[in-house]
This record gives sequence, C-alpha cells and structure tokens, in this order.
Amino acid sequence: MHLLRFITCGSVDDGKSTLIGRLLYDSQAISPDILATLESQSRNVPHGSIDLALLTDGLRSEREQGITIDVAYKYFATARRKFIIADTPGHVQYTRNMVTGASNAELAIILIDVRHGVVEQTRRHAAIVSLLGISNVVVCINKMDLVAYAEATFKDIVEEYKTWTHQLTADRLFFIPVSALTGDNIVEPSTEMPWYQGPTLLSLLETIEVDKFQKQEAPRFQVQWVIRPQREDLPDYRGYAGQIQSGVYKKGEPVTIFPSGLNTFIKAIEVNQQEVEEAFAPQAAVIHLADDIDVGRGCTIVPTSQPPTVSQDIEATLCITHSSEFGIGSRFLLQHHSAMVKCVVREIHSKLNFDTLETIYQPEKIQLNDLVKVRLRTAEALAFDPYTENRRTGAFILIDERSNQTVAAGLLEKKAIGQPA
Repeated sequence: MHLLRFITCGSVDDGKSTLIGRLLYDSQAISPDILATLESQSRNVPHGSIDLALLTDGLRSEREQGITIDVAYKYFATARRKFIIADTPGHVQYTRNMVTGASNAELAIILIDVRHGVVEQTRRHAAIVSLLGISNVVVCINKMDLVAYAEATFKDIVEEYKTWTHQLTADRLFFIPVSALTGDNIVEPSTEMPWYQGPTLLSLLETIEVDKFQKQEAPRFQVQWVIRPQREDLPDYRGYAGQIQSGVYKKGEPVTIFPSGLNTFIKAIEVNQQEVEEAFAPQAAVIHLADDIDVGRGCTIVPTSQPPTVSQDIEATLCITHSSEFGIGSRFLLQHHSAMVKCVVREIHSKLNFDTLETIYQPEKIQLNDLVKVRLRTAEALAFDPYTENRRTGAFILIDERSNQTVAAGLLEKKAIGQPA
C-alpha cells in the first residue's frame, strides 16, 4: 500500500485545519476516545457541532488565536492508501514552517477562501510549492456554502489562479470546490454542486499516481557517527552509521568518500545489527569499508560511478526564515544533514516578487520570508546534489552562529560556481 505525503497550505482562516479535520472525521479515521475529547472541547461551538480544527490546532496559543502556528502532522489510512498530512501555518510570519512541512511532500493542497480569491499568501505558497518541486497540486476553493455554491464564482477564481501561476511548474493541477465545514466534496460528492463532475478530495488523494513522476535518485549516504567500540571481542570494528538518503547500497560495491575523493569498496553492511547483502533508503545502516581511511561525521559515501557535485562555491535559493541581518559578507554555519561548515554570502543575485513573479535583481533589502538567489563560499568543500535531482541531498539550512537561530532554508542549484556547464 503506497504512502502519500501531502501538505495543506494557504492564507490565514482559509480553513486548512477544518478541512483536515473533516477529512479525518468523514473517513472515520478518528478513534472513539479522541472523538469523545473533541466533542467535549467543542461544547461552546454554535448549534452543538464539532470544531474539527481542534484535531490539528494542538497548541493552546493556536486555539486561542484561531490560527495555526506550528506544522501539525497527522497520520491516517483508508482501504486504498496510507497518508501523512502536514497541516502548515497560513500566517506570513510562519512561512518558514510551511517550507519545513513541504520539504518531503509529494502533493500540495492549496486552500483559497472563495470570498477573497487569490491573496498574497496564496501566491507565496504557490511559488514555494513550485520551487520545492511538488508536481501535484490540488487547489481547494473552500467555503462554497458562503456564496450559495455559485459555479460562476468558482470558475472566476480558477481563472485568476491559472493566470497568475502560468509561470510556475506543476505536472498536474486540480481544482475542487469544497466546504470543509459542511463536508461538501471532501469525502462524499456534494449534492449542492451538481455542476461539478470531478472527484472528491479523498477520492483524488486515494487514486493519484505519484511513483511514475518521481526521479531515480543516485545512492547517497552521509556518515552520522563513526562506531569504534574498541572492546576485546571487537578489537578492529569500525563502522560508519547513518541513514541511507536515497538509492541502494550493495556489499562489494566500489565507493568514493567525499569530500576527500578517496576510493575503496564496501566490505559489509549492517541493518538492525544483522549483516545484509544490500540496504536501501530510508533505512538506517552501518557501512564497513575495506580500507582504514579517514572518514568522519558529515562525509559522504557514494558509488564511484555516481559522484555528487563537490565545491566550496555554490549557488542556492534561500527562503529567509529569521529577521537576522542578511547581506553580502554575512557569515553563517551551513548545515547539510550531518555536515556543518562555515560559509559567507558572496553575492545576493536576486529575489522573487510574489505579486508579479518577476525577478528583482540585486535587491537593496532582504527580509523575513523573502525568496532569494545567492552565491555562498564555504570554508570546506561540500558534497551535494542539485535539489532538482535529489530533494534530500539538495537541501540545507543556514544558522546564525551567535544566536543559534536558523536564518534560512536553502535549495542547492544545478551548477556550482567555477564548474563547466
């Protein structure tokens, strides 16, 4: 049974949490004890109905303000598929959390309040979804009950969205008129909108194919820990532990260690303390090498025939996630999974105007939630893949060394500076 990871995003009060609650409630994915608690916590809701948003808005501050602040993950399954939902914040202040939730998603649900149409945060989230390479996008135009289920209003917003997003990439784009509050077109077809003949949201989520659109990623393994017990019964044990980020690793395979470039081959592989002939993503494994060479935390072990890009000069697209000062000459720590290196901002090439999708070259000011393209210089060579080729090894974060705050989430570009095209 395939697992589908999807994200919900949109502007404040578009109904994301209610939609997820309705999806769980109508698909009977809520256990009796949670349902009883939900009914008790909803006692102040008018007409005695259940406040479905409480299923995902778990923080007290979220419930008091009526907004989502953190990313809420929910898990459920139907007879046809398993799901992991990331319900992300709509407020512009928490766009950084939306980026976190979207980083592993295979599908995005973008909600639009039918009364407001496409707003700034809708545009922002649509641009980030495109940037993160999520090729399946479902636009749910919500609160149709508040406009008497008008087909013309729905069609106007569809055209508005298509006109604005024609420059963005999406392999497949769907539009569904819904009412999360009343359940129209969430799990069951709406009797109020006979003019809509497409699938319900759940039906689409259960049947959409994502495997054939996924790229074949090269095998990647980054060392998280060097295991050397140095016990009498294990005097020569030296294993390199970590999670296989992508691909398959096989015993006897020639490999290269980066950034050093040293060559060897895999002598043994352990999974769950048992030797195996091969291991695959996303398994945690311990790799043993044939030669005693210098391999430490953050080093990358890859098949010799499929090397990554290795460079100190990199291009990246950043989503600024903190209000710290950011400019040319700014110095940060760059964390690329287990690897941590110092870096400096060499150039701020451009940033994206969310209103027009135009590129602003050499912007004068960078602020929270901006999407910017930069050039970075690292103190040590970094082994990576472009994000478009490998979402796991093509992402990183920048950290302010003084405050220990995450300043930006980054996506690595295809060509490193100084390398041939």
